[in-house]
Amino acid sequence: MNESDELVFFVNGHKVVEKNVDPELNLLTYLRRKLGLTGTKLGCGEGGCGACTVMVSRYNSLQRKILHFAVNACLAPLCSLHRTAVTTVEGIGSTTTRLHPVQERIAKAHGSQCGFCTPGIVMSVYTLLRNNPEPTMEEIEDTLQGNLCRCTGYRAILEGYSTFAKISPRLFESSEFKPLDPTQEPIFPPELLLLHELPQNTLLFKGEHVTWIQPATLDELLILKARYPEARLVVGNTEVGIEMKLKNMLYPVILAPAHIPQLNFTRRTDTGILFGAACTLTYIGSLLKQAVDDLPSYRTEVFKAVLEQLRWFAGNQIRNVAAVGGNIMTASPISDLNPVFMASGCLLTLASKGSTRVVRMDEDFFTGYRKTVLKPQEILLSVEIPYTRKGEYFSAFKQAQRREDDIAIVNCGLRVAFKEGTDVVEELGLSYGGMGPTTVSAMKTSEQLLGKKWNEELLQEACSLLAAELTLSPSAPGGMVQFRRTLSLSFFFKFYLSVLQKLGQDFKSDFRVESIPPEYVSATELFHKDPPSAIQLFQEVPPGQAPTDVVGHPLPHLSSTKQATGEAIYCDDLPHFEKELYLALVTSSEAHAQISSIDASQALKVTGVTCFLTAEDVPGNNKIAIDDTVFAEGVVTCVGHVIGAVVADTEAHAQRAAKAVKITYNKLKPIITIQEAIAHESFHIPPKKIENGNIELGFAQADDIIEGEIHVGGQEHFYLETHCTVAVPKGEDGEMELFASTQAPSQMQLHVAKVLGVPANRIVCRVKRIGGGFGGKESHSSILLTVVAVAAYKTKRPVRCMLNRDEDMLVSGGRNPFLGRYKVGYQKNGKIVAVDLTFYCNAGRCLDLSFSIMERALFHMDNCYKIPNIRGVGYVCKTNLPANTAFRGFGGPQGMLIAECWMNDVIQKCGLPSEQVRMLNLYQEGDLTHFNQKLEELNIGKCWEECLESSSYHSRRRAVDEFNRQHRWKKRGLAIIPTKFGICFTATFMNQAGALVHIYTDGSVLLTHGGTEMGQGLHTKMVQVASKVLGIPVSQIHISETSTNTVPNSSPTAASASSDLNGMAIYNACHTLLARLQPFKLADPKGTWENWVSAAYMDRVSLSVAGFYRTPDLNYNWESNEGKPYNYFSYGVACSEVEIDCLTGDHKNLRTDIVMDVGMSLNPAVDIGQVEGAFVQGLGLFSLEQLRYSPDGVLYTRGPGAYKIPAAGDIPTQLNVSLLRESPNKKAIYSSKAVGEPPLFLSASIFFAIKDAIVAAREASGVTGLFRLDSPATPDRIRNACIDNLTKMCPPAEPGTFTPWNVEV
Repeated sequence: MNESDELVFFVNGHKVVEKNVDPELNLLTYLRRKLGLTGTKLGCGEGGCGACTVMVSRYNSLQRKILHFAVNACLAPLCSLHRTAVTTVEGIGSTTTRLHPVQERIAKAHGSQCGFCTPGIVMSVYTLLRNNPEPTMEEIEDTLQGNLCRCTGYRAILEGYSTFAKISPRLFESSEFKPLDPTQEPIFPPELLLLHELPQNTLLFKGEHVTWIQPATLDELLILKARYPEARLVVGNTEVGIEMKLKNMLYPVILAPAHIPQLNFTRRTDTGILFGAACTLTYIGSLLKQAVDDLPSYRTEVFKAVLEQLRWFAGNQIRNVAAVGGNIMTASPISDLNPVFMASGCLLTLASKGSTRVVRMDEDFFTGYRKTVLKPQEILLSVEIPYTRKGEYFSAFKQAQRREDDIAIVNCGLRVAFKEGTDVVEELGLSYGGMGPTTVSAMKTSEQLLGKKWNEELLQEACSLLAAELTLSPSAPGGMVQFRRTLSLSFFFKFYLSVLQKLGQDFKSDFRVESIPPEYVSATELFHKDPPSAIQLFQEVPPGQAPTDVVGHPLPHLSSTKQATGEAIYCDDLPHFEKELYLALVTSSEAHAQISSIDASQALKVTGVTCFLTAEDVPGNNKIAIDDTVFAEGVVTCVGHVIGAVVADTEAHAQRAAKAVKITYNKLKPIITIQEAIAHESFHIPPKKIENGNIELGFAQADDIIEGEIHVGGQEHFYLETHCTVAVPKGEDGEMELFASTQAPSQMQLHVAKVLGVPANRIVCRVKRIGGGFGGKESHSSILLTVVAVAAYKTKRPVRCMLNRDEDMLVSGGRNPFLGRYKVGYQKNGKIVAVDLTFYCNAGRCLDLSFSIMERALFHMDNCYKIPNIRGVGYVCKTNLPANTAFRGFGGPQGMLIAECWMNDVIQKCGLPSEQVRMLNLYQEGDLTHFNQKLEELNIGKCWEECLESSSYHSRRRAVDEFNRQHRWKKRGLAIIPTKFGICFTATFMNQAGALVHIYTDGSVLLTHGGTEMGQGLHTKMVQVASKVLGIPVSQIHISETSTNTVPNSSPTAASASSDLNGMAIYNACHTLLARLQPFKLADPKGTWENWVSAAYMDRVSLSVAGFYRTPDLNYNWESNEGKPYNYFSYGVACSEVEIDCLTGDHKNLRTDIVMDVGMSLNPAVDIGQVEGAFVQGLGLFSLEQLRYSPDGVLYTRGPGAYKIPAAGDIPTQLNVSLLRESPNKKAIYSSKAVGEPPLFLSASIFFAIKDAIVAAREASGVTGLFRLDSPATPDRIRNACIDNLTKMCPPAEPGTFTPWNVEV
């Protein structure tokens, strides 16, 4: 065989030739490090977020055309790109040449906030348009299944791109967009078409650890597989890539058969359609769609089931490269396709050197966890998906945590064939994934049901048999045991109904089929979502406003076009410094233990390693807080506790060496959950308390008293850009420059100075922009910053580190889980008279900000309700988890959810309409809160009335009740929820800000302030403020970065207060400058701005001013419960409607109407973006995102594969946002209000709409009364709460009789 080690491909039209590429090098690293194309981002490294999406084009000989497909660059081995053309975001348009319409539309539609996910989204949609210039809205939505965004809430992205589907939105003028012209796209390199005519050589690439061989023929492949029986075959690298990266697996030989014709063919036979094992899932899907259209419906039952599973199989980028053979051979117990293939009895052709054989994919095919009947030297050559016959029916089902791009909790393929012309079962195949270590077949059940009629009796017997056959240990990996067992029955019930329905249609004249009750029909319907729609309402600027005054205009984010073209620079995009080194953390694998020994000897032998650092290497103080250190000393107190760090010449060498450090421990007993902390009285500080009124008297006046509790789960920040730092020592006087992704540059400056033992004036911390923060980059930036600074100090060289997603999630902590216990006294009319609350929050191993988080939770324990007698006590639990920290809302959402939980209980017990009871208890103008702050300019009533009206609440309440009467297995719920959020840092000293404004002699203005830009549009709003004060266009003002050497001692960008604080500092500075320019304006009234500036300069007047602002009148006293903790309050109300599937626990968000009080908006587009982004993040918190820990404190959910943030398909189908009109706020800049955190809690309306739907489901089963629903309302909690006969057949094991797989922390 002719071997070559030369890789030829094109990037953005430029030819690239690489000799002997390292097989472990992926396309993303190559683009960023070698070619300097930093527009393509690293978000997760496992193909789950889409930030690294690029377009790959190749000539396909099977289809005889050029194919364009979106791929995840983080998973694509560079070796696999021979004879392809790669297009990155930089290759389609730029701000200096011209924007591509895909870039222009997301920017102008306000679809880019932090911008880190934007290039990936741009490239996904660009690839769609290259294949289909006039897509439907559904195709646009499907294309974005593999792309996540944490900031925007997706509505603006979908609306911007809906213009390609010829839909016209509202918040921007789509008529101004450049039209899409397919003739202007870059051509496929002609050289690659010529190369295609030449015979392929075998490609051979040898790396340090892995050899990659791409054979040219099937014979070569079989010879190689005989020579290397343990070699892995890789087509899309979607499984092996993750195993090597995240599971530390090493495959010394990889065979890449993607281009062998015998593995890429397709052929229709008499019995089915034959696919080569290397055919991609996208290609198989397109062919099966075609077959479904061409053939009679009864022939394509299996094809339709495969298509239904492919609809929700991973994201587009994975489906485009993943091969069907890989899916089978990976032998995953939760594969979405294997149950379908098994139940339908697909035929597999296996080949080895000199022989082939055909096996049926049946119950014997999988021999153990990730094992099959294939011999080591065999490969899978092809798979035949069979036709069905008349009287044969097939269904496939899947339930996951999130609908789009998620692995199954349980899935199945179910097939029945009847004796001709009857409803008597002749064949039955029931295959399940997620019910054991392999795909399992319910053989006993199937055999017992043969020869039986398809009726109610069979259904009952089948469910009993399945419940007995498909058992799971209560400690089974994956947890959710009761839910999984119930799902296996629920799926069969759905199958039973859909087969009855089809029998009735196909054979109604031949024999009598049991009829389906009309209210059961919806249980057979496949998931369907209407196209998204949205309305945004805001107050336009008054008619007389000066043209230069852009305050109140919906200006796009100032960086949005740069973000859409990949030109916006984030921390890790900085060019590499001379002699730069890379750092990798070494963290604890134990939750609580003494460190017995640390052995770095093997790590120091790894190529390129410079040094290994521990606490002994810290030149200054290892302590960065009373209870926290840079490196662990002697004892580790959580899994992920930083013990040391390895510094090396490359990222790969540093990470390999970090894994080679050997640590031995002497284990200590960990405390993981809130309940364990309560039992051991493990608290960081004494409890906090607020009390108002006479609690005993209040309970005495009550007509009834209820008690209960709710657990509110934590939440991972999942900013798309992980923690990143570059530290550059300056070589003299201990100076160091830090480039960091942090919300708190001044705090980080002080931490690093302390750790290095130098004064703060030697350290400069600089922040250009952050790829999302949400509080996670406030205090917790120090985890990485201090370590990298120590490394730079020790090596005297620049050091860089950007954490991998799994590391970031492991070490950094998130939103505090809360347990709320309540006792509530109320009167018959629903009036609340007394509330006694106890809050417990899981702080983790050190206090961090949990003390202040608990304070805010106590301040918000009333939500919007006037409670005459109230007591709240808060305990901050000390556990062996990573320290939890600030997260959008900062304890407020937890406190308010607990409030709405007891309010919901009161409403259920009273039996009165929920809106009536909530309205009765709302605060009125002039009321005092439980912390004795008087409520002035109270807008909650206005928001409430407007929301009731705009959502058509009363008519929809009737419609929901009517829907529930007509449907047994689908139920709808409706809820309207208010919020009141206090604006200020609760630590009074932090409510200050500085700004520095320079006017240059050409009239241009450089603006600097203490806030950091993390997507919230802060810089955009600040430029608008300066533009209004100075009376000059926005184009003349520039903000370069945030840095500690321009504005010192700044507070973190947090608490939603940054526009208020920095806006006023800028306002003050600009007014001082105006006063200095005033004499020159008077002397030359007809002059220009430039004339006045020049005249002032010539007259030696300073054109530089530092502005300052402190929030007045903040003076709350905890001891006396008097004074004013907040400057003002932001208000809002949301009404949400959901539909749940009572059989699977799935739910869809149908509609949400939000009315938000943001005062007089500085920028309605930015503010609506913040409302929607906060709402969708809250939707994740309350209905989707679940952190899962082992009983030993090990975090299971360490990336997008296991931890699910909302995707584009999770947002309400109809999402309407209205900014309250005529509600100026005299307490903040230009009558505006804070908007970052307040809207987040409104997504509790989704939670309580789900609970409302569950009430209807329980009533249908004859179950009434109060019940507990913890947050988040995930599918397992919803299903288990919808009690029916199927749940009763799968009772949970008794707690205490087993060790659970995961615990609620």
